[in-house]
Amino acid sequence: MRPLHRRTALSALALTLATAAGGAVVATAGERPGRPPADRTLLDTVRASGELRVCTTGDYRPFTHLDPATGEFTGIDVDMAADLAESLGAEAEFVPTTWAELLDDLTSDACDIAMGGVSVTLDRAQEAYFSVPYLVDGKAPIARCEDADRYRTLEDIDQPGVRVIVNPGGTNERFVNENIERATVVRHPDNTTIFEEIVAGRADVMITDGSETRYQETLHPELCAIAPDDPFTFAEKAYLLPRGDEEFRAYVDQWLHLALNDGTYDGYAAEWQNN
Repeated sequence: MRPLHRRTALSALALTLATAAGGAVVATAGERPGRPPADRTLLDTVRASGELRVCTTGDYRPFTHLDPATGEFTGIDVDMAADLAESLGAEAEFVPTTWAELLDDLTSDACDIAMGGVSVTLDRAQEAYFSVPYLVDGKAPIARCEDADRYRTLEDIDQPGVRVIVNPGGTNERFVNENIERATVVRHPDNTTIFEEIVAGRADVMITDGSETRYQETLHPELCAIAPDDPFTFAEKAYLLPRGDEEFRAYVDQWLHLALNDGTYDGYAAEWQNN
């Protein structure tokens, strides 16, 4: 059974007692609470166990998608996770999560890394590390093509009678909560079927990442991404890592730097652009 990755935070009193008792506890100046001991970095434990545990939501194509019929995950970041695991001599094990539970699952040691179109936010950065970003993105609308000209600005969208649909627990819901006051907000719990709600006429518009609007319009010819190259916000996507594990973060950053420059990421992304 793989060794558990635990975070240890000794109080000053415990450290004093351990030292007085002849213990071999050594404190490192400036060490972050929660930092794993140097000999327990995931860089070592993943290689020893042969398993990289990856939290992913499975509801955000093209980055992560869970096929309910087969139980298999696919997507750009699913492929990237497998590539990262292979570079460590391990295999990726995907741990299903939700946007509302993603950060808690990572910080509670349910997984070693979170991947799947995760947006960089300061709230998440307070609790975990981010890798270097791999994509610049931002919030943009998507609507039925015949209505696309009606929803080009936030002022256009935030009007009485407009139904704005949103999936709960992530940055989409936060954006809607902060910016939509007059329109009707429709909260839909399943991000894999949310776009069908717009097609069916049960909602009018969704505000999500521009990358997702581009992909969803290829799946649903009835829908049009609205100005995804000129989004309402600036955002970046990166991989979420346990806070304090400097060795693992440095490795993931170097692996990602190479993947972004040697064609690895572009190759996986191209496969989804053609799907």
